[in-house]
Amino acid sequence: MSDRLPAVSLAAVPGRRNTTLEVAQEIERRGFQGIYCPSLGDGLALCEAIALVTNEIHFGTSITPIYTRHVNEFAATASFIPEVSNGRFRFGVGVSHAPAMDRLGVTQGMPLSDMRKFINDLKAVPRAGELPPIVLATLRSKMIHLAEEIGQGMVFANGARSHMNDSLAALSDASRTGDEFYIGNMIPTCITDDEAAAMAVNRRTLTGYSMLPNYRNYWKEAGYVEEMEGVESAMAAGEMDKVGDHLSDRWLADTTLFGSATKVRDGIEAWFDAGIKTPIIVPSSASGGQMKAIEEFFAIW
Repeated sequence: MSDRLPAVSLAAVPGRRNTTLEVAQEIERRGFQGIYCPSLGDGLALCEAIALVTNEIHFGTSITPIYTRHVNEFAATASFIPEVSNGRFRFGVGVSHAPAMDRLGVTQGMPLSDMRKFINDLKAVPRAGELPPIVLATLRSKMIHLAEEIGQGMVFANGARSHMNDSLAALSDASRTGDEFYIGNMIPTCITDDEAAAMAVNRRTLTGYSMLPNYRNYWKEAGYVEEMEGVESAMAAGEMDKVGDHLSDRWLADTTLFGSATKVRDGIEAWFDAGIKTPIIVPSSASGGQMKAIEEFFAIW
């Protein structure tokens, strides 16, 4: 069983925000490695609150899309949080995906050039204060190289464990093995002895991701060509309800954690061994919502 504690993903939704802050305090009390907040429910605002209700735990966004606020506002907020938390905050940023940005009326450019410009503009904002470590959302080698060049870390979401050695080979030895460069991965996790139910939960969680071209290209690179071509065929035929049928058990076991407490803890250890310094557990439950999932996750320790 794993003795190395992961980080936990935490989102605040309307009506549960105070409860979410209590959960953040409990995550800290239990000694987990960190708390990382997705864009759902305004992860940056949640990080501001976590800064004020915790004392020692590291936390950050994983991730905030770079297009949703003016860079001056990002710089002001991103420098405020580490100042009031004694440097415990990491600013995770990414280009998100075209469908999500389309819904906001945002037109994206090229991911690499947009990210480079954003980081340069962020650092150039006058009188903002000292910026925190900047972590880039990564999948493939070009963005990994950029994260090492202009950032202080990188974070995957739904990475393939079998492909991590190839992905991390894009980094220098110092970044790959040292303490200064952050390497995280958000891992969908469902804990129950009913393994079939846990797999069904995780498959539903990732079905939407499989419909995004950036993810399909990454998973093809990781060796799941048949699965991703199956997804593309279902989408082309308008059979959206059949997309999940093409996501194999082998793929699911490579990208998520599911099953018994022992199996999940062993899986977390395997992620550490694969080179992920900060596995970020994204809990789901086969019998409830986020709070139930977090209770189930706490229970395995």
